[in-house]
Amino acid sequence: MRKSGIGRRPDRLAVLKALAHPVRVQLVELLSRGERCVCELHEAAGGDFSTVSKHLSQMRQAGLLEMEKRGLKVFYRLRNRCALRLLACADEAARTAAKEVRR
Repeated sequence: MRKSGIGRRPDRLAVLKALAHPVRVQLVELLSRGERCVCELHEAAGGDFSTVSKHLSQMRQAGLLEMEKRGLKVFYRLRNRCALRLLACADEAARTAAKEVRR
């Protein structure tokens, strides 16, 4: 059996893994409304500061986020809208699956 292309694309897997956690999805949705300070993201997501920072770092390493330091504050923003398109695709797939289950 031949390996699929996704198995040979670790960068692609990193992006998918970066969106595979409820807190990271919540952070992307918050950032879809514009740039936010880490302090705002931490407050909105809850949990401890180091955990939220780790989630942000993972998404940044996957190429989903950009970070900018301004004085003592750190700001994050979406690098592009592709993460939102991936989430919209996941929503559509979930709705389709739910319809199939109801049949």
